Amino acid sequence: TMRVGTMLPLAESDGPGRIATWNEILVFARHAEAVGLDSIWVFDHMYGNEPASPPSGMHEAWSVLAALAAATERVELGQLVMCMSFRNPALLAKMAVTVDGISRGRLTLGVGAGWHDPEYRAFGYPIDHRVSRFEEGLEIIIPLLRGETVTFNGRFHTVTDAVLLPPPTRRIPLLIASMGERMVRLTARHADAWNTAWFQRPDERFGRRVADFEKALGAQGRERSSVRVTVGVDVRDADLPEARGRLAVALGAFADLGVDDVIVALQPMTVASLDRLAEGISLWSEARSAS
Repeated sequence: TMRVGTMLPLAESDGPGRIATWNEILVFARHAEAVGLDSIWVFDHMYGNEPASPPSGMHEAWSVLAALAAATERVELGQLVMCMSFRNPALLAKMAVTVDGISRGRLTLGVGAGWHDPEYRAFGYPIDHRVSRFEEGLEIIIPLLRGETVTFNGRFHTVTDAVLLPPPTRRIPLLIASMGERMVRLTARHADAWNTAWFQRPDERFGRRVADFEKALGAQGRERSSVRVTVGVDVRDADLPEARGRLAVALGAFADLGVDDVIVALQPMTVASLDRLAEGISLWSEARSAS
């Protein structure tokens, strides 16, 4: 059965004209868990990234997720996605093991190459060779998360006899967000889950992305069933009563195409929107049972 999750209100643009407080994020996350959602997810940006807009507020993603690991019970936790450029890759692996332990095994580590130049410049991160830096980061993170001792001397990253102690207690799933040819190839080679975003319904663009990913999987000798396909879905006016019907239709359409996880970005990100999402899931489930 397709799982359904939601993004958390970390950005100024997610709320009622201002950035959400920690308490409001906590209430939102716990309500998502209470209404039966499968997962909650964070964005990783230093600023809001609306095109041609001045910098806007954004909470730091990993700190929020670590707090929610302790403040929730059942719901899975993930990122769409952690920017590989913002944290040393060995440190990111260390952080993942710690938060997976706090959550008692509910973490998916989502990573991507990054893209938003203004925040890179503002915070002093290098903009060049983002995919190459990402690829080297994977060469460090993946074996560390398997409990291996890693020595790696690359162009951008170096570690010497690095090992995670305490070691990972399970295989933490690795999710990669990708759409360019090289990133899709890396996803097909290494990932447990793939994310593509943002969509309102399965359209021609979505079909092309899935076809490209399936081709890349084939080139790696992997079956489609070996990687979870996760899709970010954008829902506007999500707190209105009619949103439940739109959500049910969209969920059904993605489920029919074999998507494993739909991750919904509700606008606005409010408790009322979560209730409409839960109602949409119920409508979709009823329609599926009837058929």
